[in-house]
Amino acid sequence: MRILIVKLSSLGDVVHAMAAVQDIRQAYPDAQIDWVVERAFAPLVLRCKGVHRVIACELRRWRKTMFSPETRQAWRLFKADLRQDDYDAVVDLQGLAKSALVSRLARLAKGGKRYGMANQTEGSSFEAPARWVADVAITLPAHTHAVTRSRQLCAQALGYTLPFYMAFGLLALMDKALPATKKVAFKTGLNGIVALVHGTSRADKEWPLAHWCALGARLNAAGYMVALPHGNAAEEAVCEQIAAGLVHAQVWPRLALDALTDSLANCSGVIGVDSGLSHIAVALDLAHVQIYNFDTAWRTGPLAEQHMSPGGPLPRQVGVFDQPTPSVGTVWQAWEAVAAAAAQARPSPSLFRPSGLASL
Repeated sequence: MRILIVKLSSLGDVVHAMAAVQDIRQAYPDAQIDWVVERAFAPLVLRCKGVHRVIACELRRWRKTMFSPETRQAWRLFKADLRQDDYDAVVDLQGLAKSALVSRLARLAKGGKRYGMANQTEGSSFEAPARWVADVAITLPAHTHAVTRSRQLCAQALGYTLPFYMAFGLLALMDKALPATKKVAFKTGLNGIVALVHGTSRADKEWPLAHWCALGARLNAAGYMVALPHGNAAEEAVCEQIAAGLVHAQVWPRLALDALTDSLANCSGVIGVDSGLSHIAVALDLAHVQIYNFDTAWRTGPLAEQHMSPGGPLPRQVGVFDQPTPSVGTVWQAWEAVAAAAAQARPSPSLFRPSGLASL
């Protein structure tokens, strides 16, 4: 069976869709699973266990220069790449006009079908062409977590029961991580590294700078090195401000997405706002606290079923919500709880164990 997943962007949404790929692998171990994604996120999808081929596009950039010779040539090459194989199932997990276009361009095998969403779920984007293009449009519960939405859509489209266990299958190359993240406990006598993910594309998701500084000081006092990743000059400036008041801090250089994933995987945990990097931390099954200024953690935050085991749920990851923003004390209490749970957790022998972290 050849299956094409269409999930183009954004970073957090791409990470959320990885759990559905692991479900498909469990239901159809011999399936060939290809994935169409924006080129910026292709390095991460290449790390998703079970993905056979990544088909990269740049629709975000192409629509700005639709009629230029370069864009027209790039579009032709993308279509040729997309249409290399015939698919038994094309599953649009995006639900937008652009993903519907990609789904329509893909070639079907004899008897193959295109699947998509029939409705919008709470807090998600949806456009009518996604329903019109699909041969089978599937209605999903309106109140659905972003991860569960993709998992349910694939399960109904491909005819299997949703597995009890959940994993993301995100692979990390531990030896490719930043040298500064390796063997920190051995080199410094500290307990490990906790990354603080303060950067976000939306200002209303930010946590106050003073809170980050106070949290970093608490982590230092508890014996942790603080790591500060960033994606642009403004975020780097904030990193420098946080680091200035700490004894043990690393301001990481700007890293490619795959290298950043490898470096996060070497950390003891991550504390961050609702952002793509925080969702990567979830997929890597790190101890993690996700900070929310809005009551939307139910939709995008850590899910309890990722941590289900024979001994019961292990809260190694939690979302923390308050308005106007959670306090330092609340976030610190949550961190202490998830760090203790992570220290006590034992890996499951199952291939689909809760941890998505592995080595290639």
